[in-house]
Amino acid sequence: MKTYEASAKTTEEAIDAGLAALGVSISDVTVQVIDEGSKGLFGLFGSRLAKVRLTVKETEDDPLSLLMTDKPAPKAEKKATRKPEAKPEKKADQKADVQPEAKAEKKAEEKADAEKPARPPRQPKPRQPKAEKREKAEQPEQEKKPLPPKAPAKPLEKPVVTMIPAEEVAADSAAGKAQSFLKELTHLMGVDVDVAVGNDTEGNVFVQMTGDTLGILIGRRGETLDALQYLTSLKINRGQEGYTRVTLDTENYRAKREDTLVRLANRMANRAVKTGRKVSLEPMNPYERRIIHSALQANEAVDTHSEGDEPNRHVVITLRK
Repeated sequence: MKTYEASAKTTEEAIDAGLAALGVSISDVTVQVIDEGSKGLFGLFGSRLAKVRLTVKETEDDPLSLLMTDKPAPKAEKKATRKPEAKPEKKADQKADVQPEAKAEKKAEEKADAEKPARPPRQPKPRQPKAEKREKAEQPEQEKKPLPPKAPAKPLEKPVVTMIPAEEVAADSAAGKAQSFLKELTHLMGVDVDVAVGNDTEGNVFVQMTGDTLGILIGRRGETLDALQYLTSLKINRGQEGYTRVTLDTENYRAKREDTLVRLANRMANRAVKTGRKVSLEPMNPYERRIIHSALQANEAVDTHSEGDEPNRHVVITLRK
């Protein structure tokens, strides 16, 4: 019995090398794997070659040669023993057997479909009239309870002012003190203006300043004008028993500011209604806050109140509940 041992990187390569050395085919030998080999660490360290022993068969069905193999024949042996011609013949035979049965089943299905009764056409659902849809959409709104009416709005009363001619202004009166104080103060500021004064029915003082550089006297959002008004009020009320209110205006700024605040109040009220949240306005003086409250007094959807301390006191607009 002739044997041969071969070594290579893999078992298959070792078998091929042994067959080439013996000059036989895989069917003429039995294969015994002595060592499957190892690639080692990263293919470099500790690698080991695969080793097989090939034994030439003495007879085709030698039982002793079969017992010598430790493992089943490799894939190469299985490939060699396949019969490629048998598979196509089997498929052809199966196809020939199945075709008559498939045709018979297909005819039976077509006949059954033809005997089935035709389905009635699907009837469209009746459309709901638009009037009913509108009624349903309006129902939730009708369920809402109306809010109680607000107290009647108090109009913002504008005092009737009577301007005093310059030659008739008394120097010791409240209007005269305000006029002389503002002339001196604007002169120190480097602003050349004319100062006209007047009184309302309650004796309060109103001052109208005219000139070319009035923007300096107004300032950002009227802050400079409010400061001058506050200083003038301190001047004429010092040492007096009663309180005299002083109002300064220039270029009709107070009327323009009032229109601006009314538009602002309505715009912020609409925002509060749309968002459902309260809206806080910027800090304002008491006069401007009264304008906001008065502008929204007739609005049934919102309420207004003031929060904070001076000079940061501001108006807050909230939804009515």
